[in-house]
Amino acid sequence: MTENWLPAGFDHPQRVELVDGVHLRPIRASDVDIDMITVKANRDMLWEMYGEAWEWPPVDMSREADEEDLARHAAEMVTQESFNYAVLTEDEDRLLGCVYIDPLPDEADDRRPAAEVSWWIAQDAPDAWREALDAFVPRWIGAAWPFRHVTTPFQLPR
Repeated sequence: MTENWLPAGFDHPQRVELVDGVHLRPIRASDVDIDMITVKANRDMLWEMYGEAWEWPPVDMSREADEEDLARHAAEMVTQESFNYAVLTEDEDRLLGCVYIDPLPDEADDRRPAAEVSWWIAQDAPDAWREALDAFVPRWIGAAWPFRHVTTPFQLPR
């Protein structure tokens, strides 16, 4: 963890609207069933993005391992170590993707932190939702978060 990564008193957003019927909110361990479906269906794309750096998602990811991973993400959001936002349908019966916000290694600055941001959306999601997420995330990070510098190292070319 990067000490003093975010300014004292910073409150991360709890829900953000993306488009009609789709929103972002902090991921929870209880999202495991909808997360497993989407991650497994998009495993090759996700491995291409994150596999080398994060060794994720593994081919043999179990429900228990996924739930443990989601619980870790949720705990890290409480302590503001890092953030994982689920991209969800309005009724939250389908996880469409995720947005990850992590401290940028070796870039500590108490006044204006730096971040590494990445996001993905399921391959079968409508193109309009994909385009909306791709346009939204950089604007949202710039407007709602206190970062002086942001990198996006995991984005695949579209």
